[in-house]
Amino acid sequence: MIPFRMLLRAASAFCILLLISGCWSSREIEDLSLYVGLGIDVGQVTEFEKNIAAQGGNYAKQENVTATVQIAPGFSDSKKSQQPGSPSSGKTSYSNEQLTGDSLLQIFRQFALRRDRPLIGHHLKVIVISKDIAKKYGLDQLLDFVLRDNDIRPNCLVLISHHRAVDVLTSQDPSRIPAFYLTGITKNSYLSNKILAPVLLSKLDAQMQSGSSFLLQNVLNFNGEDKFSGGSIFDGKTTKFIGELSQTDLEGLSWLNPEEKGGILKTYNKQGFTVVYELKKKKVKINPIVVGDDISFDVKIETKGWLMEDWRAPEEEEKGAYLRELEKEFSDMAEQQIRQLLYKLQHTYKVDVADFRDSLRIKHPKTWKKVKDDWDKIFSTVPITYEVKTTITNLGSSTE
Repeated sequence: MIPFRMLLRAASAFCILLLISGCWSSREIEDLSLYVGLGIDVGQVTEFEKNIAAQGGNYAKQENVTATVQIAPGFSDSKKSQQPGSPSSGKTSYSNEQLTGDSLLQIFRQFALRRDRPLIGHHLKVIVISKDIAKKYGLDQLLDFVLRDNDIRPNCLVLISHHRAVDVLTSQDPSRIPAFYLTGITKNSYLSNKILAPVLLSKLDAQMQSGSSFLLQNVLNFNGEDKFSGGSIFDGKTTKFIGELSQTDLEGLSWLNPEEKGGILKTYNKQGFTVVYELKKKKVKINPIVVGDDISFDVKIETKGWLMEDWRAPEEEEKGAYLRELEKEFSDMAEQQIRQLLYKLQHTYKVDVADFRDSLRIKHPKTWKKVKDDWDKIFSTVPITYEVKTTITNLGSSTE
């Protein structure tokens, strides 16, 4: 008779074999088209589509949207029409394919008519939306299919292109995959306060559902090179593009955000020499004040940083007074950046994308319930006072 312990071991081994036997429904990665980037532009029919339509290969649609899918890895094929980002010969790191229509879902299904490998969106890294189409349609409309599709994970990055999205997803370097390159730039936010915290699809969905106005990172392009520059403002009610903030405006915005870490301030001393301060620590306190129906905010900002560049080497006895003078100049510069930002938000665009609403909601929830439905309009009239205190704690690795 076989001992019970032996039977138990045999049963355990059999169960383990079942677990490591592989995936019965697996598909080889070589048999799939993994798209890592998605561009959304105003409709512009490609030469391929024009020629196919001339041969009777069209279907009923309006030419509202052109979708670009960036597929990696991609292999060029001389028999196919060449799209931007697909060199004419040799192995490439990606390929861009475009189709035009009035439904993203229908466009994606049309790709099945021209590709032997199905599109899979599990690894989508970035969605780039052109500013022009974001003026015509709300992001809730443009991204409706994307938010409903289970194939697309909610942790992909969303960016706004100053011109056409397909240009941002195009590189002159065949070894570079633009979708990965763009997501990599966001990791540099600890070095520069001109880079917004990444807005992922899940966060964008929450912002649109809340009805609050929001900000997305801008990306510019020239000759196959991309650069983050400024941000695009979207109205909370329509989710349409309404304006832009410059790089300097984003610097001003970063002073109001305790989570932003990077950043520098540059000034010129009395002799006209360049002096640069790099932020190392920051403490931000936004205090909402409610008196009856009147709302105001008082902002206190304390920063500590290093003097990282000084084209003039002051005498040792001058350093104490010299540093105090620089601290005052750096504080004034930060306040000027905040002043410029708040003027645009309160008077030019009349939206709160600096999230003053959050401090009011947390500290005065009853007041927030009264004003939340019309907050952007109210925010444009709210008094805001602010003060920045800058302290130079280190002169860098000077060998003087």
